[in-house]
Amino acid sequence: MGQRLNRCLDVPVALPPLRRRLLLLFIMLFLWLYMFYSCAGSCAGTRGSPAPPRAAPPLPQLPAPGEAGEESSLEEQRAAPDAASPISSFFNGSGTKRLPQAIIIGVKKGGTRALLEFLRVHPDVRAVGAEPHFFDRNYERGLAWYRDLMPRTLEGQITMEKTPSYFVTKEAPARISSMSKGTKLIVVVRDPVTRAISDYTQTLSKKPDIPTFESLTFKNRTTGLIDTSWSAIQIGIYAKHLENWLLYFPIGQILFVSGERLISDPAGELGRVQDFLGLKRIITDKHFYFNKTKGFPCLKKAEGSSKPHCLGKTKGRTHPDIDQEVVQRLRDFYRPFNMKFYQMTGQDFGWD
Repeated sequence: MGQRLNRCLDVPVALPPLRRRLLLLFIMLFLWLYMFYSCAGSCAGTRGSPAPPRAAPPLPQLPAPGEAGEESSLEEQRAAPDAASPISSFFNGSGTKRLPQAIIIGVKKGGTRALLEFLRVHPDVRAVGAEPHFFDRNYERGLAWYRDLMPRTLEGQITMEKTPSYFVTKEAPARISSMSKGTKLIVVVRDPVTRAISDYTQTLSKKPDIPTFESLTFKNRTTGLIDTSWSAIQIGIYAKHLENWLLYFPIGQILFVSGERLISDPAGELGRVQDFLGLKRIITDKHFYFNKTKGFPCLKKAEGSSKPHCLGKTKGRTHPDIDQEVVQRLRDFYRPFNMKFYQMTGQDFGWD
């Protein structure tokens, strides 16, 4: 018995060759990962004298909306990069989450989704897909929450978002200006009569039992008094809404995109947008083809895909037939507002 025990102690147990290889591979992988993360965390100091690793500083607390000193702290938030460890950066990808430098602020049913999808083809544009609704519905959540929604960007890339309801939200201009007075604003506008009918068509698809367009248009159809409290009508009074934005932003910091030309000449309108954003003109005619079924241009290749891409079935709905007398009364109603809007923007959109 003693001799057998001595043999067990003196002779090491040999592992099968496959297990030995797996164990060796595991040890090598562990050592490589340890060296990689050690270097990533400490080699960013001065050459020849690596700086000791430091704990990431906590994000500064944002003051509540309206408190003194908000503007300076918001600018610091915008400039400060994300505090991320080497490991989190490795798994989350490179780049920094920044507050948007450009926002598509309107208008609903004007062509904002098409514009954003077209812009995302540009390699220097990174945009949030869903509408954040920060400056109208979620402002109390704070800028840290808002910034966390943004995609990571590299140096030289632009962060964007689009929420069309901002244009008609009274508080939005002051709030965006408080975030950054240098924010570039884009407004996609469309013939207000056609826009109103498109707005109604969208609502009708969700609520088939709503009253007719004609009955909603008038407070009193006999007198022809237009109901400007109806949002479908109110949104199209562009001059009124623009006055509010000009209290906080110069006209040169707002680009007005024609929803009609975005359909008839998408490359031309995208050229203007790229110039406005300070981007190289990369999106051109070669990126588009006209879809006769939908009645608007589509992308030959969408972002991150090699296949053609058109907007979903919720875009390009067939409009219901509207009484032409009602359409004409709406044109007469909008005409003076359109004329004022043309003067304010220096552009004639040709809606009359």
